Amino acid sequence: MRWLIYLVVILAGMLLFSQVVVLIGLDDMPGDITYKASETWTIHIPVLYSLGAVALAGLIFWAVKR
Repeated sequence: MRWLIYLVVILAGMLLFSQVVVLIGLDDMPGDITYKASETWTIHIPVLYSLGAVALAGLIFWAVKR
């Protein structure tokens, strides 16, 4: 059950951070997902930036907890 909570936190962090990356305008990295449904509607998910941010946040929380 604990792994499910961790998975939800990681996915939520990735989704929130993806919006920050889009607003900042960082360059695309390999592994990013871009889905273009029409000329005006595009979804961009920066996977590597999001995973890196979640890992960094996890390390910070782990260090504070110790």
